[in-house]
Amino acid sequence: VFQLPGNNDLFFMSFVGFDGDGYQSFIAESNDLLRWENIRLAMSYGEVGSFDHGGVVLGAYLYESYDISAPRVLKRVDGKFFSLYGAYAKKGTYEPDPGFQGLASSEDGLVWKREIDESILSIFSPGVVGKWEKDSIYQPWLLEHGSLYYNFYNAKEMPQWVEQIGLASSSNLKVWRRYDKNPVVSVKKTYECAKNDVSYDSQFASDAKVFWDPGENENDGHWVMFFFGISARAHWMAHIMIAFSKDLIHWVTDPIPLYFAGGNPNGLDKQHAHKISLVWNSQNDTWYLFYCAVGDAGRGIGLITSQPLWK
Repeated sequence: VFQLPGNNDLFFMSFVGFDGDGYQSFIAESNDLLRWENIRLAMSYGEVGSFDHGGVVLGAYLYESYDISAPRVLKRVDGKFFSLYGAYAKKGTYEPDPGFQGLASSEDGLVWKREIDESILSIFSPGVVGKWEKDSIYQPWLLEHGSLYYNFYNAKEMPQWVEQIGLASSSNLKVWRRYDKNPVVSVKKTYECAKNDVSYDSQFASDAKVFWDPGENENDGHWVMFFFGISARAHWMAHIMIAFSKDLIHWVTDPIPLYFAGGNPNGLDKQHAHKISLVWNSQNDTWYLFYCAVGDAGRGIGLITSQPLWK
């Protein structure tokens, strides 16, 4: 979910649709974060032979601010908006290996196109590709801090199918360097502080979304990462989890999910609750946490709020 500069009353949501061939990215709009309309295509398949011919997944936007309570306003650089995106080269199947990442740009924030022809990150380049990421690269998260851009991405190692979160950095959005001690958030088999022996992220620690929380006092500031965890011992269900850091590199994970799949009484997220987007609505002092819900009705977008919207 994001907003455009100069328009505080309208929200936009980017999401993907799968048509049997692959992913395409769409945008809807809302003035209240509840009723979404005017759905249109934001970015479609690349041409035959390109790294994104099989699908594009927008969502790693460059924002004006990454403060956790700041509006998610897109940042314009040299007259353009930018987003990293996940991509697939092959059509005809669901998330075919290996995935790629690209750089997209837009003049209006609504219609997007590939900015450069080469993939910015893949299992082939740049730099040394670790064993933990050797089979596929998935969705990025773009963050600007200081003089650098950061890309938090999850990747897959087979045959055990373990997904973990790595980090790359760039000074210009086009040329990236992998952090040499990746992954920065690993799967956890156990937690010493957990009340039981179930780790909710022993198989997957995926899809990072990172924000700055200034805290209540001068020295309380820290980074917050939302991600989803999956564990075989927890019935292969995806739960929304959270981790904390002072430096974007060393992370401490809360072993107990922030939100458990199955929390919706209608069965909306009985199987999975993952892939979040967090928005602070200053009009009613409420957090809106959108997420991909998988349950009795199939796959869709769910919403959790920090307080009831209706009394």
